[in-house]
Amino acid sequence: MGMGVEFRNQMAKRAAEEIQNGMVVNLGIGIPSLVPNHLAKETMVMFHAENGITGMGPSPAIGDEDENLCNAGGFPVTLTSGASYCDSAISFGMIRRGRVDITILGSLEVSQSGDLANWIVPGKKVPGMGGAMELAQKAKKVIVVMNHSDKYGNPKIVTSCTLPLTSAGCVDLIITELAVFMVTEEGLLLTELFTPYSLENVIEKTGCEFKVSENVREIPY
Repeated sequence: MGMGVEFRNQMAKRAAEEIQNGMVVNLGIGIPSLVPNHLAKETMVMFHAENGITGMGPSPAIGDEDENLCNAGGFPVTLTSGASYCDSAISFGMIRRGRVDITILGSLEVSQSGDLANWIVPGKKVPGMGGAMELAQKAKKVIVVMNHSDKYGNPKIVTSCTLPLTSAGCVDLIITELAVFMVTEEGLLLTELFTPYSLENVIEKTGCEFKVSENVREIPY
């Protein structure tokens, strides 16, 4: 099961459904950065970047980039009406104060109890944890958007994480190319399937047990 553009966009589109008018939303790098492309035009949202922007717009057209204007991943962005700049201390103050409504992050592993491991594979060069630790703890809702399996085919949704944790018990929703899970006090609950994938496909590729909602929504690609 590859991770083509359509998979990435379908996952980003599903994550965009969680965003409501007036929210402040932080986006991680990778698939989460595609989320703004799938919002209805009438949805008023302020996208927040740890490097000091609140009010990021879509990616600029090639040739229209501003070299001084980028997101936390270093990629060029635009601004929306009403956007503002601040320094990193203020930006992290917003996060730590609980002013971010949703953070949408990638991850290396997520456990059945919502533990997040998304910052280091031991022995590999990494840039550091960044803002993931604060966001995972302090955002009102934490959504993980990630491949269901790693490049070796190993499950990324597991009973307990083997990689160092970013934060424990913080994840609320998991979106993969196969399915959507809610993290509940009783463990994972599968609520949605992306067709053409079946429940059997998900069971086979998930590294822990989970419950299945009585009414599973099927989302077509």
